[in-house]
Formats: sequence, structure tokens, C-alpha cells
Amino acid sequence: MAKILIVEDDKDLNNAYKIILQSEKHKVKTAFNGEEALVLLKNYTPDLILLDLLMPILGGLELLERYDLKKHSKVRVLIFTNMENSPEVTKAYNLGATRCIIKSWTAPQNLSKVVNDTLKSTNTQLKLA
Repeated sequence: MAKILIVEDDKDLNNAYKIILQSEKHKVKTAFNGEEALVLLKNYTPDLILLDLLMPILGGLELLERYDLKKHSKVRVLIFTNMENSPEVTKAYNLGATRCIIKSWTAPQNLSKVVNDTLKSTNTQLKLA
């Protein structure tokens, strides 16, 4: 069981991810943009952040720029986007993201497997799922 923060602006996806991960007995908190996530992260250190890159108010890249992953080296960041091989994904890796999965390639029933594999891995960065 891990502590997971979902940062996704699409309310339906956010809720679906939460239900899926809670069914695996993970403790899940949610935010709908990077600003909300940063407020939560002041008093909460998750094991994994499931992070959308494109969001209103404060996007995923801006969140990574403001949240110092060097100080939180045990936190895994799983980027969830549809921007395969984009400069944004490369920048996310440079800012400390652990893994990137493409939304359109990942069926909801596979989300738990990808999250659990990411949590178990000792690699600091993994290829696209």
C-alpha cells in the first residue's frame, strides 16, 4: 500500500484513477491542478505522484519546477500524458520524473500494474509504459 497523489484536471479521469488505485488499497489524495497539488505537498509526502502535464492554472512541468524532487528523492513521479516524445516529456525527465505513460495507450485496468511496477522499481527513470 502506497500513498499516491493524483494531479489531473479532468474530473472523470481523476475520479477513475482514484477508484482504481484505492481498489488496490493505496491511500489516494487528488488535486485538479499543480497549484492545488503544491498546497497538499506542503504537509504530505506521497510515495508516487501521478501527474498530468497539461493543466490549467499550473501545469505539471511548473509543478516539477517548484517541487524540489532532490529534497524528496524517494517520491516517484509518473507522468500521464498524450504527448509522446515531446520536449515537455524530456523536460519532465530532466526535472526528475520517473516514468511516462501515454494516456491513450494505457487502459484503465492496466493503470494499477504500471503504478505498482513503478513503485517496486529501483530504477530512477523508466521507459515509456
